[in-house]
Amino acid sequence: MDAALIAVAGTLLGVVFTHWFQGRATERTAALARSEQLRQERIATYSAFAGAVVDYRHSQNDRWFRAAEEPGSEEAEESRYASYRQRTAARQALFRVQLVCDDPETRRLAERAFEETHCMHEAVGTADRARRSEQAKEALALFVAAATPGVR
Repeated sequence: MDAALIAVAGTLLGVVFTHWFQGRATERTAALARSEQLRQERIATYSAFAGAVVDYRHSQNDRWFRAAEEPGSEEAEESRYASYRQRTAARQALFRVQLVCDDPETRRLAERAFEETHCMHEAVGTADRARRSEQAKEALALFVAAATPGVR
């Protein structure tokens, strides 16, 4: 009788420990899967943001050159509207970065990259435009550098 009780108790104890270890393994696997999914989402989001800011910077440069060449021309107006569309795309990408990024400094750098690009069309003169364009490029590079460890 004692042997049977010990066998039953041992079996129950084994079942409890097995259940506990399997539960922990399942939780660990789920956490790794969530972490990898978030990493993939960040890669896609940060890449889309960088691409949108590059396109926005290009459209801002085009807008500035068209306005400098022929102020008020049809090409200048179309370029201005194209920059508005690019600004919208870049702002939407910025919102996605803000949603998936958990680092306040990286979010701040993304916002700075957007703002530096946004201010480019206000340049007065070719040298100022070149300086602002370079500042926008540097701001985006700082964002990419800050975002890189979060996607490794």
